[in-house]
Amino acid sequence: MLATYGQGRAEPLWLGSVKSNMGHTQAAAGVAGVIKMVLAMRHEVLPATLHVDEPSPHVDWSAGAVSLLTQPRPWPADGHVRRAGVSSFGISGTNAHVIVEAVPSEQSREVGPRPVVVPWVVSAKSDAALCAQAARLAGYLRAHDGLDVADVGWSLAGRSMFEHRAVVVGGDRDRLLAGLDELSGGAAVSVVRGTATPAGKTVFVFPGQGSQWIGMGVELLDTAPVFAQQIEACGEAFAEFVDWSLTDVLRGAPGAPGLDRVDVVQPVLFAVMVSLAELWKSIGVRPDAVIGHSQGEIAAAYVAGALSLRDAAKVVTLRSALLTGLAGPGGMVSLACGAEQAQELLAPFGSRISIAAVNGPSAVVVSGEVAALEELIQVCAGRELRTRRIEVDYASHSAEVEAIQDQLVAALAGIEPRSSRTVFFSSITGNRLDTASLDADYWYRNIRQTVQFEQAVRSACTNGYRTFIESSPHPALIAGIEDTATDCAPDSEPVVVPTLGREDGGLDRFLLSAASAFVSGVQVDWRGVLDGSRFVELPTYAFEKRRFWLSGEGMGADASGLGLTAGQHALLGAVVELPASGGVVLTGRLSISSQAWLADHAVSGVVVFPGTGFVELAIRAGDEVGCPVVEELTLRTPLLLPASGSVALQVIVGAATESAERSVSVYSRADVDAGSVWVCHAEGTLRAGTVEPAADLSVWPPAGATAVAVSDGYQRLAERGYGYGPAFRGLTAMWARGDELFAEVRLPEAAGGVTGFGLHPALLDAALHTAVMANPDAELVLPFSWQRVSLHASGASAVRVRIAPAGPSAVSVELADDLGLPVLSVAAMVARPVSEQQLRAVLSGAGPDRLFEVIWSPATATSTDAPASYRVFECAAAVDDPVTATYERTHHALAAVQPWLAEHASGVLLMVTRGAVALPGEDVTDLAGAAVWGWCGQPKPKTPAG
Repeated sequence: MLATYGQGRAEPLWLGSVKSNMGHTQAAAGVAGVIKMVLAMRHEVLPATLHVDEPSPHVDWSAGAVSLLTQPRPWPADGHVRRAGVSSFGISGTNAHVIVEAVPSEQSREVGPRPVVVPWVVSAKSDAALCAQAARLAGYLRAHDGLDVADVGWSLAGRSMFEHRAVVVGGDRDRLLAGLDELSGGAAVSVVRGTATPAGKTVFVFPGQGSQWIGMGVELLDTAPVFAQQIEACGEAFAEFVDWSLTDVLRGAPGAPGLDRVDVVQPVLFAVMVSLAELWKSIGVRPDAVIGHSQGEIAAAYVAGALSLRDAAKVVTLRSALLTGLAGPGGMVSLACGAEQAQELLAPFGSRISIAAVNGPSAVVVSGEVAALEELIQVCAGRELRTRRIEVDYASHSAEVEAIQDQLVAALAGIEPRSSRTVFFSSITGNRLDTASLDADYWYRNIRQTVQFEQAVRSACTNGYRTFIESSPHPALIAGIEDTATDCAPDSEPVVVPTLGREDGGLDRFLLSAASAFVSGVQVDWRGVLDGSRFVELPTYAFEKRRFWLSGEGMGADASGLGLTAGQHALLGAVVELPASGGVVLTGRLSISSQAWLADHAVSGVVVFPGTGFVELAIRAGDEVGCPVVEELTLRTPLLLPASGSVALQVIVGAATESAERSVSVYSRADVDAGSVWVCHAEGTLRAGTVEPAADLSVWPPAGATAVAVSDGYQRLAERGYGYGPAFRGLTAMWARGDELFAEVRLPEAAGGVTGFGLHPALLDAALHTAVMANPDAELVLPFSWQRVSLHASGASAVRVRIAPAGPSAVSVELADDLGLPVLSVAAMVARPVSEQQLRAVLSGAGPDRLFEVIWSPATATSTDAPASYRVFECAAAVDDPVTATYERTHHALAAVQPWLAEHASGVLLMVTRGAVALPGEDVTDLAGAAVWGWCGQPKPKTPAG
């Protein structure tokens, strides 16, 4: 800092540390500093750094203009930019530095027209968090009913967007709040909701004639300025070529021509489609490519930048005017079939009917003589092939168009197409085309040749385009696009979005379409429809309060690199074969840092490795030697897991006996040093074969069983000493039928998934909770022995459970999947009571260091010769307040001891306290004395300079 920030400054760089307030921040390193500086900016004060009176002499402070903040200093927002650098020296060893700058003071906003329809955008990292976020927001807005709905929308739109998304669209507060309520309840009837995936590149699609309807665009003329401005520009461009007003036609003004005229409907459709494209652009959705269908190619060319607005207006108006001369003898029909079948159907008709357009794998349009089309419709009816007449009185894309070729080419001779940056997929060639070739001859071929729309979509898909937005007043090509894109890439679902709908052409409809694109992954800048709005404070993210422990991935190693076989199990890293005996050893390591879910299995406050974990280890060992049945397994000693560090694990399988059985035992050792003692926790026998399920669980819920409430079951278990955290709270439903118990169990997300397990211990453990909950007055028990355990299927994350008596003190356990297929069978399981004292005794005896005990030893006065001289310092505090007393006592002791140490470097310093130190089970009664004792216990007590 001295060499960088401290150079060339008139005023010093002020230096402070948040560590003086709270000590080492560990995983919060840097965040605390950011919070501190944000608050400093808000309160316009640089806070002092505590516990320092003067700079350290070990730093050359003259090397730059850097000064310590030993006193608070004003930091006013007086027009200067206020910045702060925050350094993070974090838990990972990474050093990071960020610069925080104060937000400029808010300027008074101009009050203009407020949006008539507002989108409220909500996103989260999961579906549950999305619902919680909606509920949190709704509650806050009801409590702050003075907030402007557009300001709320603006503020929500500026947040980070996560993959789970929803958009509520409304014109008033009540409708928007109702949408939030619906979302918070998990529904999505009037709310657009989805999960975003990378949407890829975007294509704007412009259909031909057929998407028009009377009244289209009128609402947007009054509510969407961007749309209205583009319509106005199109009307001015048309004025050179037509004698009617575009806005009069749209609004249905008296005397305006109708949309039944081809020379009116096609220019009007062009204007509406390009104006809708501008509306999409205004919210940040821009095309990477365009595709046009028949006359829609004119709009595509203009939006891509290949034609000027005047040239595009010229093409669409003159082209459609010439089509009026063809009216009468021709028509068009849509067939629900592919191109090959269409060619087969048309073969008998010769040149009387042509394929006008191929819109998709099962969508073809034909054109030709009206009489021939009627015959074709009858043929298709006989084959039960669906047809639809298209409301036109001419046969475009057929030989009939050749009559206007010379006139059209001559009329459009003066246009000046240019190459565009936006990719243009031609529906004449079906491939990408340089738009500089969109000359007069191209536009004749556009109306004469078959529209290869399906091929154009396939070309787009092949080139990585997966998002298609149809910019039209009513969707005409959506089905064909979806069918073609899905057929082209079955493993990648396309995003296909319309813009407006017939009789549904307002701003709210447009925003709902934008919402559909947004929740699918398209980037949308919602602030484009919220001009004039400002930021307001809203509730922060609805965190789910799940724990994210450090993964501990570094604990694993490549077993093959050590000459071992990989353990192929989540808890076992390697397998070693013993050549002399034929036995096998499986090794692993357990720790709460790497297997965080284990911390959620506590009994009487002690973290205990679950008994079901020993069963899982035994099953894995049996699989290794071809003995999948655990004939018997008895738990000798609980395996208690330390809060830090790890435990080495070994599963030892003996040699096969004459009866083909093998012994199995599980050992652990505190992973601290080689002197640790191996402890046997479980012993048993493995054999070949299987155990037949004792019950059929295919009928569910079980007939004749009575439901048992489990909503507060884990709370009641906690009161009895079972400390099950989120990873072990998998019991979701329970029934009883006589002395049988049934349950549904699902592996919680906190358990980390089923990968690497035959049957996750947390899932089997939760199954056993059924029996514990059913006996609320029973003692605290843990599994003691298991007999004839057989795993039928691995990887289960949800199971059905049956527990039934299997003797005086044993129960049988059956697990099945959602279809009732067997997962695990246990012929008999016995549990035994365990007390907190027993667990504490095991804990105190674990590891070599626990062989020693700290006790008080009486001090007896001796008659040895006293030193030649000695001094006694009494360090007492004059106040009873513990905080003040600690401050006074430590400073008094420091002031007394430092000079004495300087004079007597070889002297003996003895510190005597009372109530400052306590053994386990005792209380520290002198907090101030404890501080002095701790300071003096250092090898070299620190001074302010040290």
